[in-house]
Amino acid sequence: MEFYSIKGGNPLVGEVGISGAKNAALPILAAAIMTNETTVIENVPDVSDIRAILSAIRSIGAIVTETDRHTFKINGSQIHDIPVVDEAVKKIRGSYYLIGALLGKYHHASVTLPKGCNIGLRPIDQHVKGFRALGADVRIEHGMIVAEADELVGSHIYLDVVSVGATINIMMAASLAHGMTIIENAAKEPHVVDCANFLNSMGARIRGAGTDVIRIRGVESLHGSDYSIIPDMIEAGTFMFASAATRGDVTIHNVIPKHLESLTSKLEEIGCQIETSDEAVRVTANKRLLNTHVKTLPYPGFPTDMQPQITVILGLANGTSIVTESIFESRFKYVDELVRMGAQIKVEGNTAIVTGVPSYTGASITCPDLRAGAGLVIAALAAEGYSDVHDVIYIERGYEDFPEKLRSLGADIEVLDDEDPESMRRRMHLVS
Repeated sequence: MEFYSIKGGNPLVGEVGISGAKNAALPILAAAIMTNETTVIENVPDVSDIRAILSAIRSIGAIVTETDRHTFKINGSQIHDIPVVDEAVKKIRGSYYLIGALLGKYHHASVTLPKGCNIGLRPIDQHVKGFRALGADVRIEHGMIVAEADELVGSHIYLDVVSVGATINIMMAASLAHGMTIIENAAKEPHVVDCANFLNSMGARIRGAGTDVIRIRGVESLHGSDYSIIPDMIEAGTFMFASAATRGDVTIHNVIPKHLESLTSKLEEIGCQIETSDEAVRVTANKRLLNTHVKTLPYPGFPTDMQPQITVILGLANGTSIVTESIFESRFKYVDELVRMGAQIKVEGNTAIVTGVPSYTGASITCPDLRAGAGLVIAALAAEGYSDVHDVIYIERGYEDFPEKLRSLGADIEVLDDEDPESMRRRMHLVS
């Protein structure tokens, strides 16, 4: 099993480019099968979640051609096997986007119930509510989500909670429904907007994406399109926070600064220097940072996917901070690992009380999920001595070339295997 061996204490310095957004690519690749014509999707991140959904699309008969590492041609005209039972797709939450895509195109969908990171309950009740409002019968049987309809008819849908997945899924199905669909209390995240833009490039008629009311006028069919996915704001934020934690100086390229405003404002608040240009942001930290309070909220609030990373930083800040998680109820599982590194953090329900310490010390730690894994890597980069970070398979679900990009910034990070002789040599440093 691979793990990262990290010698901390080096400030990250230099420039790094950001890949396409995983959270946008997953629904866009699913939506690409909604036309019988060929679509070309560019700036696709090369991460395991993306490979899983491409495997699922292939498994039902879609033709997927890899033009290069980040560009794919997809043609859904040969889809012949509606049940999606591909083993890889069971491991990712984004597989549920195939329900909206297949329901919209064929009026029938059957998809294996997905898993994904264990960060708390992520019910699909709002997805089901939306599909039923469009006229579909939805049920769960034999571990599958089954949705079918004689026809889909536009409807007025109010989401009880803001849900990115439900907003996108309903938007996809409604694009090929009869009449007008209105989604109120819709999610406003950039990847919702990106998926709407992609659908519109295929001939859909979606208005209002990025606001809390989205209107979709159904069309008869969609056509092919060439489309490039937006940069990944969470990957960008992770490198921004890594620079802050290590007292570094990193310029992050290929970003949309507007998407990062909740992050840049919080970094400035705790004492970082931020410079932004049209497609880049520079984060510099040359002293111990300050404490603050953070509460995760739907976009444009502070993203839940950046909560572990900022908690790591605040664990090194001067004073006591409070981090409140309002999206998922089990997103502090990484705290025990940080405590092993010397952090002083107390979790009470959905709140973490973080008392800053001068430094972390290296330890053997384990990733509980994708974003927490990235946060623990940041902690290891900032710590004194060596750390082994295990279960990095979670990190590889959402970060392309993560060790290589960190290494280009001066990080001392190696990808090792438990059976590798080098693993034993590095591990001796951990206990010496």
